[in-house]
Amino acid sequence: MSYGLLDFLNLFGSLGLFLFGMKMMSESLQKVAGDKMRSILSSMTSNRFMGIITGLLVTMVIQSSSATTVMVVSFVNAGLLSLVQSIGVIMGANIGTTFTAWLISLLGFKFSIVLIAIPLVGLGFPLLFSKRTSLKFWGEFIVGFSLLFIGLDFLKNSVPRIDQSPELFAFLSNYANLGFVSVLIFLLIGTLLTIVIQSSSATMALTLVMCSQGWISFELAAAMVLGENIGTTITANIAALVGNVSAKRAARAHLIFNLMGVFWLLLVFYPYTKTIGNLMVKYTGNSPFSNVESIPIALSVFHTSFNLINTSLLVWFTPLIVKIVTWLVPAKKEEEEEFRLVHINIGLLSTAELSLVQAHKEIIIFAKRTNKMFGFVKDLFNETNDKEFDNIYQRIEKYEGISDRVEVEIATYLNKVSTYELSDESSRKLQAMFRIISEIESIADSNYALARTMKRKRDSKIWFSQEIRNNMNKMFELLDEAIGIMIQNLETGQKSPTINIGPVYDVEERINNLRESLKEDHIKNVEANKYKYQAGVIYSDLFNDCEKMGDYIINVSEAIAEIEKPVKAKGYIPHK
Repeated sequence: MSYGLLDFLNLFGSLGLFLFGMKMMSESLQKVAGDKMRSILSSMTSNRFMGIITGLLVTMVIQSSSATTVMVVSFVNAGLLSLVQSIGVIMGANIGTTFTAWLISLLGFKFSIVLIAIPLVGLGFPLLFSKRTSLKFWGEFIVGFSLLFIGLDFLKNSVPRIDQSPELFAFLSNYANLGFVSVLIFLLIGTLLTIVIQSSSATMALTLVMCSQGWISFELAAAMVLGENIGTTITANIAALVGNVSAKRAARAHLIFNLMGVFWLLLVFYPYTKTIGNLMVKYTGNSPFSNVESIPIALSVFHTSFNLINTSLLVWFTPLIVKIVTWLVPAKKEEEEEFRLVHINIGLLSTAELSLVQAHKEIIIFAKRTNKMFGFVKDLFNETNDKEFDNIYQRIEKYEGISDRVEVEIATYLNKVSTYELSDESSRKLQAMFRIISEIESIADSNYALARTMKRKRDSKIWFSQEIRNNMNKMFELLDEAIGIMIQNLETGQKSPTINIGPVYDVEERINNLRESLKEDHIKNVEANKYKYQAGVIYSDLFNDCEKMGDYIINVSEAIAEIEKPVKAKGYIPHK
C-alpha cells in the first residue's frame, strides 16, 4: 500500500475541516439561542419525561450531546436542576445526538454535497460582515454547515480504498474475524477514538466513512457506535471533577446510563443487528450485510433505535440509577469550607453566552461567601471570649485574602470571555459582571475594616454601652436584609429575566436614615460626655463603615438591574 506522510496529512486535515465545520455550526447556533438554553433547561424539566424531550431538542439544536451534558452538570452544580431532572435531560441528549448520523447519512453519502456546499459558503460569507449580530451568527452557521460536508467529502477521498490496499485488508482481517471478540475490540476502538477526539459526532463520521469504503462490516461499525456512546461521557465527567457532589453524581449517571445500555445490547447484539438488516431489506431492498451503500442508513437506524429503546427501558429505573451514583459518589459527613472556584475552573465553554452563565454562578457563590464573612463580623462584635474572638478574627482575615483572589480569578475569566464575539446583551452582562465582582469585593473589604475596628476597640480595652450595642445590632440587621436582597436578585437574575428592585431602594433608605440618626445621637452624646472620646471615634467608624457597605450591597442589585428588566416591588422574601 502506497500511503505516505502527505496522504496522512490529507486525512487528518480532512478530519480537522469536518470538526471545524461542526464546531462553527454548533457555536453559531448556541450564540443564537445560548441564553435560551438556560431558560429551557431550568424550566422544561418538571419531570424526567419533560427532561428527555428537553435534552433531545437542545442537543438537536446545538449538535453536541457533550455541550448539553456539560451544561446539565453545571446546572446541577449550581442547584438549578435536581439529579433526577439531570438524568432525564442526559437521556434525551443521547437521542438528540443521533441526528448527526442521519444528517451525514442522508446528505453526505447520497449525492455530492460539495456541489451545493460551495454556493452555500458564498451565501453565508457576506453575512459574516453584517452589523446585525443575529445575521452574523446565521452566516457562521451556514458556513459551518458547508465546511462540515466539504470536510466529509475530503475525508471520504482521503481514506485509502480497501480494494486497492491488500495490506490494510489483511491488517483489519486479523481483528475483524474473531467473532464476538471482534465486536468487543471495535467497541473499545470506538470508545478510545471518542475520548481522544472529544466528539462522538466526529467518531460517527469516521465510522460511516470506514463503512462506505469497505473497511469494516456493519456489525463492527455498530460495535464502534456502542463504544462512542461510552466515550462521549468523558467530557461531562471531566467537567464534574471540580464540581460539587451533585455535579459528580450527574456525570456518573451519564456514564452508568450508557454502560447499562451497552451491556444489555451486547447480550442481544447479533439478533438486534440482524433485525436491523431485515428491516433494511424490507423497506429499501438492500441488506447492510451485503451492500456497502446501505450501511450508513442502517447504522443511523441502529444508533437511533438503540438510544430510543434504551431510554424507554431505563427511564423507569431512574431511582435505581440515582441510588447507584449516590453510592458511588458519597457525600462527606461534614461539608468543608471550599475556597476554590467551583464553576469556571471547568474552562471556557463553547460560546460566550454559556461561559457567562458559568461566571454568574461563580459570582453567586462569591456573594454567599461574602455574606458568610459578614456573619463572622456580627459574631465578632458580640464575642466576649478572647480566644474565640481571635479565632473569628483570623477567619475574617482568611476570607479577605480569598475574596481578593476570587475577584482576580473571576475578572481574568471574564477578560477571556471578552475575546469572544459578543452580542449586545452579552456585552452588557459582561460589563455588569465586572462591576458586580468589584462591588462584592468592596463588601468583603468593608467586612475586614469593621473587624479591624473591633479588634482596635478590644486591644484598647474600650467597652460599649448596651445602647451602642443595640444600635449596632440594628444596623447589622438592616445589612443582613440588604445582603439577602442582593443574593436573591443575583439568583433571580440567573433564572429569570426580571428581578424585584423595589426592596433594594427601601432598605437603602432605612440604612441611610439609621446612620443619620446614629450620627446625630452620637454628636449629642459626645457633647454630653456620655462615653469617652476614643470610644466615640470607634463607634462612629463602625456605623459609617456599615453605611458604606450598604452602598456597595445596593450597587450590586443596581448592576443586575442594568441588564435585566426590573419589576415593581411585590414584597421581599428574606434570604436564608
